[in-house]
Amino acid sequence: MNRRIKKIAGFLFGLILLNLIILPAHSQTGKDILEKMIEALGGRKTLAEIKDTKIIGTMEIIQYGMTAPMTIYQKEPNKYRMEMEVMGYTMIQVYDGQKAMMTNPQTGEVVELTPDQTKGLMKQALGNDATLNPEKYGITYTYKGEETVDGKKYYVLEQKFQDGDITTMYLDAATYLPYKSKSKGLSPTGTEVETDVVFSDYRKVGNTQAAFSMTISQAGAEYIRMIISEIVYNSGLDDSLFVLK
Repeated sequence: MNRRIKKIAGFLFGLILLNLIILPAHSQTGKDILEKMIEALGGRKTLAEIKDTKIIGTMEIIQYGMTAPMTIYQKEPNKYRMEMEVMGYTMIQVYDGQKAMMTNPQTGEVVELTPDQTKGLMKQALGNDATLNPEKYGITYTYKGEETVDGKKYYVLEQKFQDGDITTMYLDAATYLPYKSKSKGLSPTGTEVETDVVFSDYRKVGNTQAAFSMTISQAGAEYIRMIISEIVYNSGLDDSLFVLK
């Protein structure tokens, strides 16, 4: 595997690319915000009825000056697959609910990911059930009050996983839709840095609202832009899609 492919692959393992799950604070105020956010995203009934999601788009890796087509699959409650074409090679990562695997983009060999890489992919795999029933996944939340960014008000929620990892979420106070997440992520060199994901270009998909654009920054510098062209729900994804042999 050449050096550039290795760096890109390593970065993607540590990056939560589609952390679209925004979960509630366990206080009355946080609970009120949660219900309004769920309603803005489509409502509890609609989200509960989504059993799988297919996302098609492109990823611009700014540092390397390249744009790669990608397809992401997620199946409730915790299965995930990402396919991406990079420099003529196909990269595939999967999480089957228990373990994470990837293909070596040059040889096609299937390898198991390290524990740290698996942890990141496992969190990416969480679907709508984790939004609606966070207690099942050992996730707790704290409402951190309001914050004004560029003249707009946001509600701030701190999301804490069972392993101690924390993501700070910002919800638009006018729409209750996710605006930004802040967390610690891995840089291409493997060091931990602050990672921001900004969600924009919300569009209606069925009865839901979904972000069709995401900008990912690390240590204050834009690193990746993702543009979504299509989102498909309930296409009947088979479990075998999330297994590499």
